[in-house]
Amino acid sequence: MGSFGLLCPPKRLSWVACVIASMVVAAGDTAAAQTPVKFSLDFKFEGPSAPFVVGIDRGYYQAEGLNVTIDSANGSLEPITRVASGLYDMGFGDINSLIKFRDQNPNVPIKAVFMVYNRPPFSIVTRKSRGVTIPKDLEGKKLGAPAADGSFAQWKIFVQANGIDASKVAIENVGIPIREPMLAAGQLDAITGFSFSSYVNLKDRGVPIDDVVVLLMADYGVDLYGNAIIVNPKFATEHPDAVKGFLRAFLKSLKSTVKDPSAAVDSVIKRNDIAKKDVELERLNMALRDNILTPEARADGLGGVEAARFDKAIDQIALTYDFKAKPKSADIFDSSSLPPTADRMLD
Repeated sequence: MGSFGLLCPPKRLSWVACVIASMVVAAGDTAAAQTPVKFSLDFKFEGPSAPFVVGIDRGYYQAEGLNVTIDSANGSLEPITRVASGLYDMGFGDINSLIKFRDQNPNVPIKAVFMVYNRPPFSIVTRKSRGVTIPKDLEGKKLGAPAADGSFAQWKIFVQANGIDASKVAIENVGIPIREPMLAAGQLDAITGFSFSSYVNLKDRGVPIDDVVVLLMADYGVDLYGNAIIVNPKFATEHPDAVKGFLRAFLKSLKSTVKDPSAAVDSVIKRNDIAKKDVELERLNMALRDNILTPEARADGLGGVEAARFDKAIDQIALTYDFKAKPKSADIFDSSSLPPTADRMLD
């Protein structure tokens, strides 16, 4: 008779009561079947995090049998340590920092499974009024660089690619929350940061747009990938279907965000009491334009990497970092959980 028959033996409950009871049991079974996934962002709930949280609000993860919780973090390095420790199942972190982490921790085979920022938002943000418009102008200036900042992690590559005499640049370790205020107040000449964060933060603080200079490192010789979705190896082994389901749901969320950024950013605003919609929408649109919807992503599909380009990126990291054992792209990026290429193409 099944669970319906067990709940509703003849002459004991009315038919309506039987239906209600069966629905309760079915709902309980569905909830019990959902796999919990603890996910770490790289930063606060801001515009670029919309593709992750949209999936919760629109039920995309739930439809894949997942109960996803998403937490903020204090920089693109933190998700890596969180996921590596097993405190979080999956996360969103800088793949270049992951490459170095793997080299330093060879017994922790954490991998990336979906490339979100095909082109990284690493940048030097400065002001014309501080006398900086090109990389070489940084010589003789004071650069505010948070130690945990993903952009600052690429500083040595940027210096080498642009012939900057690093000894002539004064580096000041500043907190992430105060770097833009210090630049706006003239206490610094430039800062490292993600382009869409620092630019919009300065604009929001009243710095004239025509005074803000964004030196996107990708435009100045830094040929790296950016942030990717990463997964804990134990979780990936024990829950391979959950990883695939998460990526399917995220892809759907990302495409929904691309289709209607204004609606998607509402999912961010509801999670950040001090966020302003126009500010976060601009941040999101910058990330989509400059980092996600790149020519490579449009040609090859969202989420993947080009092995030859990835190996060249590792070679570039090796110019300023001494590997114990230099990896190949397959050691860091696992494409086996990605949705089919046809599904990852942009409409």
